[in-house]
Amino acid sequence: MHTALLVTLLVICDRLAVMYAEDKAEDKIQESLGLGARPDVDIGGFPFVDQVVGQRIDQVDLTMPDVAADKVSLAEVHATAKDIRIVGDLPTSIQGAVVKRMDGDVLLSFDDLNRELGASRIRFTDAGPGGVHIAGALPVADRTVSVRAQAHIERRGDRAVSTTVEDMRLDVPGLFTYRPGKDPAGSGLYLHPEAAARISREAARAKELLALPSVVERLGVPRSRIDQALRDDKELSRLTGSPRFVQQLTEVNLVDLVVDHPWLLEKAGIDPHLIGSLLKMRPPELSDRLSLSFELPKSMPEEIRLRDIVVEREGIRAEVTGTGLTFGGS
Repeated sequence: MHTALLVTLLVICDRLAVMYAEDKAEDKIQESLGLGARPDVDIGGFPFVDQVVGQRIDQVDLTMPDVAADKVSLAEVHATAKDIRIVGDLPTSIQGAVVKRMDGDVLLSFDDLNRELGASRIRFTDAGPGGVHIAGALPVADRTVSVRAQAHIERRGDRAVSTTVEDMRLDVPGLFTYRPGKDPAGSGLYLHPEAAARISREAARAKELLALPSVVERLGVPRSRIDQALRDDKELSRLTGSPRFVQQLTEVNLVDLVVDHPWLLEKAGIDPHLIGSLLKMRPPELSDRLSLSFELPKSMPEEIRLRDIVVEREGIRAEVTGTGLTFGGS
């Protein structure tokens, strides 16, 4: 009976010592890494007293929430450290630690991204192992422009994650679609069918449009028929009233035409100032506003490295590893 009681007391003392050491370790890690939130430390191994005597810990599980990484925050950093040499006296005077090996992962949460980058009402969702769907709205010239894009995520060196934003599309419903970029095949400014139909229904607007050689050339309508339509209102009505004409008009890239002929936009019911503001937003600037790139905080030891990057339902997760890590005193 006395032996059982003694063993129980020893176990309780051992666990209390562990709790005390974990509390001190959490304080030390928060201080040394400059964390805004307190980490969670779980010291493994039993009995703890034997590890105290040898000043070596078999394993420590560490979770750090809300770690600042550039303009975003890592929702969670989890790591398992093994073979840790304690610097100082356990459990009361821990100065630091030297970790032989550490493995874990970091999570950039979509929920956090939606909150931190959500001033423009942008939302991020997974699109497979290395892709992210981007959808939402941007304020442009006192209007709300819907935006869609794809982001490709990859590791940049050993400490950073980079983002390539592609297939960007900005829409004002019922008016136009703008795809920024220099590729003639994939970029440009295109009328929506509703806007093209408004032009086709009004003879004066259609005539002004067909009087521009650059527009006629892109429409793909024979020059002779255009000339006839400009002379004969009935022929004009037959030409512009066909579904084929509306379809052709939506396929004309207006991005360079509107620079020389801003009135084209007004004929379609589009504010030229809105288009001017959009055209000033270059692809690099837009991509930066939608970027998910981040770097491991400088407060983390340089020996910590990123490995595989995957996109999953919760967000962007990257494996981390490190050897010979020093925290605090040495």
